[in-house]
Amino acid sequence: MASLIKWEAFSDLISLRDAMDRLFEESFVRMRGFPTVFRAEGLAIDMYETADSLVVKTSVPGVKPEDIEITITGSVLTIKGETKIEEKVEKENYVRQERRYGSFHRSVALPESVVADKAEAVYEHGILTLTIPKSEEAKPKTIKVEAKKQ
Repeated sequence: MASLIKWEAFSDLISLRDAMDRLFEESFVRMRGFPTVFRAEGLAIDMYETADSLVVKTSVPGVKPEDIEITITGSVLTIKGETKIEEKVEKENYVRQERRYGSFHRSVALPESVVADKAEAVYEHGILTLTIPKSEEAKPKTIKVEAKKQ
């Protein structure tokens, strides 16, 4: 016995449209082979607390320290930067010469209990380390318990 299947003409077009969207997104938006550090979501940030401060680390290889801008506005930390890497090859018959240009930025919320004015940034071996001291109110307090004599 034969069964009938309802044919929907537009279902194939929708999947074709999705395929075209993916093609353009992968080709132009993400630009294959371009380092992920230059996309906003690609700037990976490690953030942890110590007893006295909040530490933020991120990897920005190939970026000069003077091309990095760090701002703290209210409780939002923003790291911006730009890279301009161009090598001049003075040889004949070179096969490939690539240039990398791009900018990146990342904003993250900070706890309200930091002192932004005393923040310190250190750039070493492609790693940016930002140390932001905690305010006195945010630091843990130890309360000594005394036994009452009876």
